[in-house]
Amino acid sequence: MSYSCTLGTTRHVFDDLRMLLAKATPLRSGDVLAGLAAESHEQRMAARFALADLPLSRFLNEAVVPYESDDVTRLILDRHDAQAFAPVASLTVGEFRDWLCSDAATPAVLTALAPGLIPEMVAAVSKLMRNQDLILVARKCRVVTRFRNTIGLPGRLSVRLQPNHPSDDAAGILASTVDGLLYGCGDAVIGINPASDSLNRIGDLMRMLDALIARFEIPTQSCVLTHVTSAIALIEQGAPVDLVFQSIAGTQAANASFGVSLGLLQEGLEAGRSLRRGTLGENLMYFETGQGSALSADAHHGVDQQTLEARAYAVARAYEPLLVNTVVGFIGPEYLYDGKQIVRAGLEDHVCGKLLGLPMGCDICYTNHAEADQDDMDTLLTLLGTAGVSFIMGVPGADDIMLNYQSTSFHDQLYVREVLGLKRAPEFEEWLARMGLSDGAGRLRAGGQALLAALPGQAA
Repeated sequence: MSYSCTLGTTRHVFDDLRMLLAKATPLRSGDVLAGLAAESHEQRMAARFALADLPLSRFLNEAVVPYESDDVTRLILDRHDAQAFAPVASLTVGEFRDWLCSDAATPAVLTALAPGLIPEMVAAVSKLMRNQDLILVARKCRVVTRFRNTIGLPGRLSVRLQPNHPSDDAAGILASTVDGLLYGCGDAVIGINPASDSLNRIGDLMRMLDALIARFEIPTQSCVLTHVTSAIALIEQGAPVDLVFQSIAGTQAANASFGVSLGLLQEGLEAGRSLRRGTLGENLMYFETGQGSALSADAHHGVDQQTLEARAYAVARAYEPLLVNTVVGFIGPEYLYDGKQIVRAGLEDHVCGKLLGLPMGCDICYTNHAEADQDDMDTLLTLLGTAGVSFIMGVPGADDIMLNYQSTSFHDQLYVREVLGLKRAPEFEEWLARMGLSDGAGRLRAGGQALLAALPGQAA
């Protein structure tokens, strides 16, 4: 079905829903690379006018990726909750945007609505929003998850402590971990990206983190971000697996490029839950995503990268995750060219995930060949903190020496907490105070001798 809009004397025609969504998207280099971006500002505005008049229900009847050949599309449509969708079923995309920004869209109402929304709907409405709209709507969405602590409560921000090392050196990883804990990081997860895919090496790292958490009774969880098949194998070997990790995307073919299927993700969830390692809840999946992943795998089906990113969130939603992280600037300038595009994408990803009911975090990051710098990351950090992001990254010096990209540092979370008054997960706040690492107001204190004693070469 085609769509059209006349601006002045020019009639703009869009052949199908995929083209309409793509042409309405704010400019980004990935869509240009794919030949999907609007050819002019006028065409982009015409597409937005046409999209604003589109009934939300149309997305239930016109799939952007064919139902017959894509299991993500089948997951999206087969699990759609018509009863939850009913309150907004009569709205157009433009009316939905106005309603989301209104007082009627309260946190409780948005929580009840989430199962009735599909990713194409939230991607479409985000394309009509200014940055302030994205922040306003995301801030109203409340998503709380639990494993050994509580993540996503209002007024709180968690941090993934990311102590990567280029050779998986245990002493180096442990030193970075202790450093991060002394800065009050780690309540989202202590998560290592391993340089090796050796099951023995990954298992050793898991046991090291597990021993540290147990020794100091830290109310958090650990994760070595290996492939889900490796996590399942390690669970079968009796390794102390807390969270099961996997990178995911918005089409069946893109997920296949990662070596995963929906069935395999279910197997990972069940294997993780069989260990019963959570003390407060059973949210144990950790997913990472990023705009451009389907295009980079030539698995985008002519769909713009932001819509496909939202479809990845529908995959994540099916497995009740503890954490979902958009690694927003990691893939490179071929997909998000500069700081402006990275900032916009980070806000879009956050609101789309939150509207779908996900515990959204963001790796606020860029690669060194992008037209971006740390000032851009400070801007996105501040905007996402205002928008109620669930968690961010804590990387030593903001420079990941294993993955070779720039993120946010242990210090950066202190800045955004001070400016916005954001606390940590409550159980983690209590632990910091109990260890003498913070005062009654949650401010960090000098100390940490007990933690420092855990380092190699130190007295026990």
